[in-house]
Amino acid sequence: MSAQLSQRLLAIDALRGLIILIMMLDHVRDTFYVHHQVADPMVIADTSPSLYFGRVLAHLCAPMFVFLTGLSAYLYQAKNNNLAMTRTFLFKRGIFLILLEITVINFAWTGQLIPQVMYLQVIWAIGISMIALAALIALPKNIRWGLALLIIFAHNLLDPISFKNIPSIQPLWNILHERGWIIIHEQFKLRTSYPVLPWIGVILLGYCFGEAWFGQHIMAKQRQRTLTRIGITFIAVFFVLRGINIYGDHAWLIMPTSLETAMSFFNLTKYPPSLLFILFNVGIGLLLLIFLEKKQNQSWVKPLVVFGSVPMFFYILHLFVLKILYSIAVMYYGLNQGQYFGLNNVLSLWITAVILSVLLYPIVARFAKFKHNNKHIRILKYF
Repeated sequence: MSAQLSQRLLAIDALRGLIILIMMLDHVRDTFYVHHQVADPMVIADTSPSLYFGRVLAHLCAPMFVFLTGLSAYLYQAKNNNLAMTRTFLFKRGIFLILLEITVINFAWTGQLIPQVMYLQVIWAIGISMIALAALIALPKNIRWGLALLIIFAHNLLDPISFKNIPSIQPLWNILHERGWIIIHEQFKLRTSYPVLPWIGVILLGYCFGEAWFGQHIMAKQRQRTLTRIGITFIAVFFVLRGINIYGDHAWLIMPTSLETAMSFFNLTKYPPSLLFILFNVGIGLLLLIFLEKKQNQSWVKPLVVFGSVPMFFYILHLFVLKILYSIAVMYYGLNQGQYFGLNNVLSLWITAVILSVLLYPIVARFAKFKHNNKHIRILKYF
């Protein structure tokens, strides 16, 4: 791999690191502020501006993580110059992520080795998307582009469709597009928290972007100019469609105050991600990627690169740390918020997330160094 391509990987890892630190904040909220549950989309009248802002900030995480997964898949192929090898890697890693979701990660969230409810969340969605990408990258380039854009722009047309009267089809539809329950047995059911169809569009778009603007023949300034324009265009299209207010998400409303009206305007649907959710967050993510590429040699970017170089390790680590901390808090302070232990304000969530990020950094850095020095251990590349 050329030095130029290696430098570009720093910016990708830096953005991935920034995303998982934002994710840490959201998961601290999921752990210590669950007594103020946040709906999707949020109920503006019941959501404080501080809680709303943190949730909107976290909306960046899933779409950009999936997008960067597709982009990284192209870089993997560019490094090996072997389509078959790339497809095999994507398929194997997809299976690995699915198994990880239904075992280790579900245990981290529920604390149950044999749960009655299994949540199919973001790691599941990425795993399914990687398996789909393994099949789709064999298609001609123009078809890949067309399919990615078709899924992203048209999937909201499917929103009115349901197969609740056709039980044999509804489980598949829940996996693809409608958040819901799949009843396996009266004592066991699945929750499709992340319907996968839109995410397949996002991961394929990331791969297409990699192929178009991250090849070795593309100069850095040319890529930066182009992706900046695309990012701004995505955000502009979001504002146009949101202003028209007839397609791409639920309608926004004029609220009693200007602040609440603005909150309604940016209150987007994540499960599954709407067209407007994808446009806005991927647009911002592209601008952040270019910004970090320009700043990647500065010292403050290095911790982000470290976090982003081992994202799966950090993901699993922080979930178990949060689970342990919650159990300790319940042990010492009891259930101070009804049936939960909870912090009293949103500022406490930010402080907790920052402290945990600092404390976990040495562990993450040590694992990142171990991974870098032991590339012959194949399992490490999955983390």
